Amino acid sequence: MRTLITGCSTGIGRATAVELTKRGHEVVATARRPETIEDLDVAQTLALDVTDDASVAAALGSAGDVDVLVNNAGFGLHGPVEAVPLDEVKRLFETNVHGAVRMIQAVLPQMRERGRGVVVNVSSIAGRVTAPLGAFYSASKYALEAISEGLHYEVGHFGIRVRIVEPGGFETRFGDNRRVLGVDGPPYDELDEQWAQASAKLQDPNAEPPGPEVVAQTIADAVESDEAKLRWPVGADAEMVLGVRAQTDDETFEATMREVLDLTW
Repeated sequence: MRTLITGCSTGIGRATAVELTKRGHEVVATARRPETIEDLDVAQTLALDVTDDASVAAALGSAGDVDVLVNNAGFGLHGPVEAVPLDEVKRLFETNVHGAVRMIQAVLPQMRERGRGVVVNVSSIAGRVTAPLGAFYSASKYALEAISEGLHYEVGHFGIRVRIVEPGGFETRFGDNRRVLGVDGPPYDELDEQWAQASAKLQDPNAEPPGPEVVAQTIADAVESDEAKLRWPVGADAEMVLGVRAQTDDETFEATMREVLDLTW
């Protein structure tokens, strides 16, 4: 299958390009800066900025028919609702949400005409559960989850499968690309420090954080599976948090997480 992946310069996107190539896919790896993916041993590498209509059109013109789209491009934004400039929020949504939609709208007509295709949207545990200082990043992933669910109902009729992959915490360079705003001083610096300590408790202190290869394997499994399964959580922390969230009301979930994480803010 010819598989186009966005955001392949590092982390999950790069690992997914490698994994799907190993499994026999014709991978079209893309990135805003094509020099970052020149070393990838894939069928094709292309420059692609998901926020730019002309860039998307040019990339798809070069890629040809796409059987599988993996929407992975995105970045993080960490900061309090009060302090993050609205322009930063707009930029986040332009990539994480509008960029994914732009890609979906570009490939769906050809998939629909052929009567088959797969769309994988890389979300996050943050697309189901919102953390302090992560409201805007979560909002972008909640939006992607909603779009994916609606799309699932709309295009399953045409033989197109939609998958939402929801990683927990993994060792990638995602943090290097995360924008951090409004926590370098009062009143939210104390919360930032406390949340950093709390988040660490979700990981096994005796084990190295798993790498992006684990997420890549799940993405590949989701692409190749015929299961009627929309959401694909990845990681022990994702399984734990989402499991608790599904079984409790808001108040009980908050109380449980505050106790487990020793969060007093």
